[in-house]
Amino acid sequence: MNKIHFVGAGSGAADLITIRGKQYLEEADIIIYAGSLVNPQLLDYAKKDCKIYNSAKMTLEEVLEVMTEGYKNGLKIVRLHTGDPCLYGAIREQMDVLDEEGIEYDYTPGVSSFCGAASALNLEYTLPNVSQSVIITRMAGRTPVPEKESIESFAAHQATMVVFLSTGLLEELSKRLIEGGYSADTPAAIVYKATWEDEKAFVCTVGTLAQTAKENNITKTALMIIGDVVGCQNYDRSKLYDPGFTTEFREATK
Repeated sequence: MNKIHFVGAGSGAADLITIRGKQYLEEADIIIYAGSLVNPQLLDYAKKDCKIYNSAKMTLEEVLEVMTEGYKNGLKIVRLHTGDPCLYGAIREQMDVLDEEGIEYDYTPGVSSFCGAASALNLEYTLPNVSQSVIITRMAGRTPVPEKESIESFAAHQATMVVFLSTGLLEELSKRLIEGGYSADTPAAIVYKATWEDEKAFVCTVGTLAQTAKENNITKTALMIIGDVVGCQNYDRSKLYDPGFTTEFREATK
């Protein structure tokens, strides 16, 4: 059955795409990729006669026109989004139109950049007795954020926070984090282009986010990680691998 394939490109490095996603790229007659964020090396997987469109230069209507026309002509189409498109991928608005048109599609997940950012720091987001929750959010910009999801309200939980799409708003981000309950010296990090060849990672504090970005000329394509898991050395051991803890698969040994 002919389908349009929505594919998560992964966090940056071309070899971090899933095996399924790579296969779809190799088979595609048309690839529409998010050119402002997707690593162009991924297009090397495409066959020679594949038509490639950069959606950064297109409107939603133009993207959908390419999709629907290609589908009606029986072509294999990949809509290639950055990271995992369930996060800030704007896929629902595309899928809704395809549903209206009766066009079949599926969705192949990818490695999100928030996972890539953790790998850049060799960081575990969920350290026992430090943090067991991760809040993924963004500052309001041209796309608003619901009032109930303010940075301040999330900061009150003192959980680990990963902030997307906010590199140009770091002074305001720091202010709101502190107003919400984080102290200015709470550990933080900025990860630029996680898993790309030019990846950079900087550990700082909530109070020095803007200064750190300015000193290192980071203006876009970065994630901010907030919370005590950054650089943490004092945490509890996992019970799952504790010799004194019985599980379904083994008995405690002491």
